Amino acid sequence: MYEIELEEEPIELCNLLKLMGLADTGGQAKLFISEGYVHLNGELCTQKRKKIYAGDQFSFNDEEFVVSLAEGVVPAERAQSTPMPHTASQTAQTAPKQNKPAKTSRADKSRDKKTGRKPISFG
Repeated sequence: MYEIELEEEPIELCNLLKLMGLADTGGQAKLFISEGYVHLNGELCTQKRKKIYAGDQFSFNDEEFVVSLAEGVVPAERAQSTPMPHTASQTAQTAPKQNKPAKTSRADKSRDKKTGRKPISFG
């Protein structure tokens, strides 16, 4: 198991793979993550920009890594994921929109009733 010391946290998973040299580019790192080559804390992780903190463990290409903080670095607070309120119930409670009649413009009056086209002007 390899230990990785961070000077700043959190770091996005795709950036961590790129900085460690496990992926040549950020796009390649995102591809590895989306195709399921990375496990984070024992679970498959497909979130490309997943925030990595000290104490997290991940595996890539049959190698295990543990993330720690360098000395003197203040640990950041982990963001708590709060579920988003269900928006379908909110939209159901709003009043339905009233359909307005279509406006008839002056240009419609000069259009041919059969084809719907304006007359050609040669002037």
